[in-house]
Amino acid sequence: MHASPEPRIIRVHPQDNVAIVVNDGGLPAGAQTADGVILREHVPQGHKVALQDIPAGHAILRYGVAIGRAVSEITRGSWVQESLVEMPDARPLENLPVSTRTDFACEPLEGHTFEGFRNPDGTAGTRNILAITTTVQCVAGVVEHAVRRIKAELLPRYPNVDDVVALEHTYGCGVAIDAPDAPIPIRTLRNISLNPNFGGQAMVVSLGCEKLQSSKLLPETAQAEAHARCVVCLQDERHVGFDSMIRSIMEMAEARLKILGARQRETCPASDLVVGLQCGGSDAFSGVTANPAVGFATDLLVRAGATVLFSENTEVRDGIDQLTARALNAGVADALVREMAWYDAYLARGGADRSANTTPGNKKGGLVNIVEKAMGSIVKSGSAPICGVLGPGEKAAQKGLLYAATPASDFICGTLQMAAGMNLHVFTTGRGTPYGLAAVPVLKVATRTDLARRWHDLMDLDAGKIATGTATIEEVGWELFHMLLAVASGKKTWAEHWKLHNALTLFNPAPIT
Repeated sequence: MHASPEPRIIRVHPQDNVAIVVNDGGLPAGAQTADGVILREHVPQGHKVALQDIPAGHAILRYGVAIGRAVSEITRGSWVQESLVEMPDARPLENLPVSTRTDFACEPLEGHTFEGFRNPDGTAGTRNILAITTTVQCVAGVVEHAVRRIKAELLPRYPNVDDVVALEHTYGCGVAIDAPDAPIPIRTLRNISLNPNFGGQAMVVSLGCEKLQSSKLLPETAQAEAHARCVVCLQDERHVGFDSMIRSIMEMAEARLKILGARQRETCPASDLVVGLQCGGSDAFSGVTANPAVGFATDLLVRAGATVLFSENTEVRDGIDQLTARALNAGVADALVREMAWYDAYLARGGADRSANTTPGNKKGGLVNIVEKAMGSIVKSGSAPICGVLGPGEKAAQKGLLYAATPASDFICGTLQMAAGMNLHVFTTGRGTPYGLAAVPVLKVATRTDLARRWHDLMDLDAGKIATGTATIEEVGWELFHMLLAVASGKKTWAEHWKLHNALTLFNPAPIT
């Protein structure tokens, strides 16, 4: 008969009056923690226990921040459930601290490299992929058929090419193409085609009559030359029958495969990495294990000269004061506030607010509301200065830590970070998700050892060992940093191993006609 494991809880900040339960399966009533708190009832893993009596109306503190107020008195040792927590109003976007955090250790981190594919524009890919983008959903079936044949008949001749990917989406027609917010999905598609993992060889398949004409989709430079070189239009009169369309696509694809196939991996500095950060299926451990470790790795990447993108508007909104305090200058702080205000208005138009973000899984994992979730989400951005802000679908043009404004939806966020130029993706999860991207390797970090054990062939890194005390945040952060360099050099993630990927999902706030 095995003895019950010692009750273990985590208190993040000395001022916190709640802590989360670490033990698998939670803790039973009567369990006593090391600091003498006796549980009055069973508290599930990841959920909060009151460390002291909290009177009605008083702040419930986690991360040293008020995540809500007690609806009624909460007795020491009680389970702090969602029903007992009143969510506070959003922080006003005025009178915020600006550039007050100057404590980042910015010593350069030199000598770290990866084996990547150098592109003509100076960027580097972590993968060597032929991308076929589309102007409209109408052509998706044709492109899917063509990609199957390209993979079967052409790709085996070019072993240096990792894959052929169709950039399918649901945009392109039946939309208000000139509406004020229409530039967001259009520039997203345009910039995705420029992703470093495509080597400058992306091609386009169009129908011909759609609202999103290929001239709008292609980069503005050299459009006429590019159109003749990289666009197959299915309604072109030269196409007589389905097979003619497929042959045209395959001929254009083979010309690009020859170029991509001649490329070899070469040594590139870590500064060529563009790493996107994201949460999905978050739980109460996200902010104490996986995300702090990612934050440590983020600081290492910034010190190495890389570009790091963090995102998810609703999951940073309640920490806007933390972000403006880390802004490099007043212009960056103003841009952060502008993106938050735009998104507040966007949600309000739909009759929603930030509280709609938390999912049933988030709550089952111990997160009572978006405020608590946001405090745990922000820490994956580390402590570096925020040196730039990207609007949805914009492409990064500078190094360092950037805020890429996106919705929190996993699929939309990943799509927009691809448009920003991401060539490597870090995805933290507590509840578990098989999320992946076809065009960018996704390295998944589990917040809990139990998840890493059960999903041993889906999770790439176990950050749960931080909670159990077998590793530190710094140790897991360094492990992640070296793992990123290995994946950038060609090591497959589990999502790549199983060929798991989600569809591209465009953010289109403009009307559909």
